[in-house]
Amino acid sequence: MNSYIKLARPSHWVKNLFIFTPLFFSGQLGSMTNDISALATFFLFSFAASSIYVLNDIKDVDRDRNHPEKKNRPIASGAVPIASAWIYYFLLSSMALIPAIFFDLGYEYIAGYIVLNILYTFILKHIAIVDITCISVGFVLRVLIGGAVTGIAISKWLILMTFLLSIGLALGKRRSEVIIANNGSGEIRPSLAGYNLEFINLTLVFTAVTSLICYIMYSVSTEVITQFNSDKLYLSSIFVFLGIMRFIQIAIVEQRSGSPTKILLKDAFIQIVLFIWILFFAVIIYTPWLQ
Repeated sequence: MNSYIKLARPSHWVKNLFIFTPLFFSGQLGSMTNDISALATFFLFSFAASSIYVLNDIKDVDRDRNHPEKKNRPIASGAVPIASAWIYYFLLSSMALIPAIFFDLGYEYIAGYIVLNILYTFILKHIAIVDITCISVGFVLRVLIGGAVTGIAISKWLILMTFLLSIGLALGKRRSEVIIANNGSGEIRPSLAGYNLEFINLTLVFTAVTSLICYIMYSVSTEVITQFNSDKLYLSSIFVFLGIMRFIQIAIVEQRSGSPTKILLKDAFIQIVLFIWILFFAVIIYTPWLQ
């Protein structure tokens, strides 16, 4: 049982918290109906994401066995037979799609996510730049489904920042894979032929700068100032800058950006900055409502 839980990678479900961003930034977090819809969607999307992890591990089993870390994954290590993994994949996909269709919880986005990632698993992840774009689109879909199931309009700023942030995280992961390949472990995935450390470093910095500029423009825009009735949002740029700088430090100096999820769950600096940033917004958005 533990092997099947590990195969589903529930620790990666933290990525699906992006589903709650429209609810949070709209000031409607705490609305019972919307909270329930978003929470249910979170679990359905998580089942869909887990099914893709299973499919990916089935497809890459031979390559994973030659990877210094991935060789310990349940399928690559032999803990979960491939036949059982296929059954598990279809079970998780059904657990995601059937309730979503029945309760009309953004099933179009979940189906789109599954189709995109099937294409990614078999074709698109082998094409440099296209591979990290697919990862970013997956995060954007999380935000879009969060807005769809709650009936909240999505800000263009939120979509753009989500895309840029996830591109940066994906670049960090590719950087780690390039380092492993350069150290003699062989080419882990075909798309790595389109990357090298110089390209990734330059693109990572470019993406970071673009993300920060985008965020600053968001925080000082008339639309956002009017929405939150505050002109102090620009101060939150400090926390965004610190978070981005810390991620670049982890990627380039410490060279351990292979798993953004592990960074989020284990890096104290990132956690503290993220907590302060969320608290800052929560005070601005929800203090008038609480009064």
